[in-house]
Amino acid sequence: MPRRPPKKPDPSLDLSGHLLAPDALPTPCDPASLFATPAPVELEVGSGKGLFLTSVSAARPDTNFLGIEIATGYARMCAGRLAAARTPNAKIVSGDATALVRDRFPDRCLAAVHVYFPDPWWKARHRKRRVLSEPFLREVGRVLVPGGRLHAWTDVEEYFREAMAAAAATGLFTRPEEEPAKDPEHDLDYRTHFERRTRLAGAPVWRAVLRTRPEPERGDSPGGVPCTVQPPIASEGIDRRQPTAAS
Repeated sequence: MPRRPPKKPDPSLDLSGHLLAPDALPTPCDPASLFATPAPVELEVGSGKGLFLTSVSAARPDTNFLGIEIATGYARMCAGRLAAARTPNAKIVSGDATALVRDRFPDRCLAAVHVYFPDPWWKARHRKRRVLSEPFLREVGRVLVPGGRLHAWTDVEEYFREAMAAAAATGLFTRPEEEPAKDPEHDLDYRTHFERRTRLAGAPVWRAVLRTRPEPERGDSPGGVPCTVQPPIASEGIDRRQPTAAS
């Protein structure tokens, strides 16, 4: 089912404080430099409609949040939500997260990376486009501080297991830990709109949080020894209520 066209933001809103263009970013680009208030920075890859950025930035004002969304319309929609909420600690870049993280971000500049329901690219010839690939996960391990977190959620079990195996192959992460489902307190109390739709349909969600290994001691090989992963992680507490209208 194709995605609906994103809602256009209110034309009266000034998006300049929340919407960033890749060409306007410095090289290298320390994400902390994009915010007025010094604080740890967490990155969301593929922000979609902006539900996660909007809710988490309001709930955690002591942390700065940067989203990257490749679809220009959705990036503008997300920026409109942030501008309407007057959120000072969240911004969205309209661009390719893979290229930006690889080519612009310095080492150890992020406290966490969030990847929620990335495109599974079902066809075999398109698998190389999956964002949770070993090359990208190596870059994630590079830009996270020691002990930094990677949150990865998907509704595709095969993709989840493939991603966990790729993370293990990098040798940069500890074993995946289960990230339990949260019972929603209201209709939009989900990480993303896609999580809401998936859980209300009664479908499983595969979730994990991985942490980067501590910096190696002198003489140790970088990244340590890759772990062997048999991820048993599946969703629990599926909410089977019927969906209601949501923005």
